[in-house]
Formats: sequence, C-alpha cells, structure tokens
Amino acid sequence: MAKLKTLVFGGGEIHDWAGIQPKLVETLTAADAFDLDTVQEDLDALKDLSAYDVLVFHYTVGEISNEQRDGLSKWLAGGKGFVGIHSAADSFRGDPDFRNLVGGHFITHPRHREYQVSVKDAEHPIMADIDEEFMVVDEQYITDYDPRVHVLASALWKGDAMPVAWTKSHGEGRVFYQALGHDPQACEHAMFKKMLVQGALWAAGGE
Repeated sequence: MAKLKTLVFGGGEIHDWAGIQPKLVETLTAADAFDLDTVQEDLDALKDLSAYDVLVFHYTVGEISNEQRDGLSKWLAGGKGFVGIHSAADSFRGDPDFRNLVGGHFITHPRHREYQVSVKDAEHPIMADIDEEFMVVDEQYITDYDPRVHVLASALWKGDAMPVAWTKSHGEGRVFYQALGHDPQACEHAMFKKMLVQGALWAAGGE
C-alpha cells in the first residue's frame, strides 16, 4: 500500500514549534504509513498542496493571505485531510474563514497543569485503543467552537466539558483537531501520539 503523502507544517509565534515538529515527525515516521515532508514558516506553501493527502498543522497567530487560505481551503474541500495540533486553533485570528475551516478558535487557557481527558466517542476510529480517561500535563485550550463539530474527547474547565479533540467536514475533506500538544514534552504522551497517527490516517480517508 502506498504511503500517504503528508506535510507537517510548523511556525508562528509563542509556541516552540521548532521543538514540537521533530516530535510529530518522529511519531508519524514510526507509524510507517506516511511519506513525510516538512515546512517551517513559509505560508506560501499553502497555495499549492496538490502533492499531499494530509496536512499536519501546528502554527500560532500570524496573518494568512486570501490566496494562501483559499489554496488550503480548496485543496481540503476536494477530499484531502487537515490535522490541527493545539495552536492551530489560535492561528490567523483575523481570518474567520480559517476559523471555520478548523471548527473553532482559542479564547483562553488556565495555567499549564495536570488535568484529566475523557473520551466521548470511543467508537470513532481515531479513538481506537485510547484510554477512556487519562491524565495529561499540558496547556488546556478553551475554545469557541462550532456546535456542529463531532467531539471525540473533552476535559472539565470551571465545571463544564470543553472539547479536547473533534472532527468535522470541509467540503469533501476531513478535519481532525486536537488541543493537546503545547510543548515537546506534551507531544511525547502516548495518547497524544495515538491520536496524531490515527487522526492523520482518518483525515486522509483511511481508517
């Protein structure tokens, strides 16, 4: 079976994307299902993603041009896959179309701490072999999200369940977002790594 052409894209401010990207590449390489390329900072790469089946995106804030966003949107809507990691929900704050593509956007976060993640849809292929409840040391993202997204896992914040992972469609394409992965250490968590691999496979149209 041919490997899935995959682009791992990192950049932006605030987060240690340069430390995170090697962890993502290491995990995806170990799965032996992906043919990987990486890009750092160059948003013009989004104008033409035709070589790829799936985009793994970890970027923070910044500005995206209409041409860059439209290239990503049209590629994805044509039946491709987008995997957003943590700060992907805090990219391009001034662009509502990108926020709609992801399915939600960052509002705030409590202090970096240990907290419990609970699986909401254990039957979804992304959540195969994921512990129904597990602890993480990470930065919990509180998001304003589209109520139509399919929430896979959540965590409590001020007594309310906030999404940790979700899926949605974008045209014929598939979007998977997980809010875990603030720093390189968080990307070493076994459940993060499983969701990364299984999310990328799902987003690319496989199981």
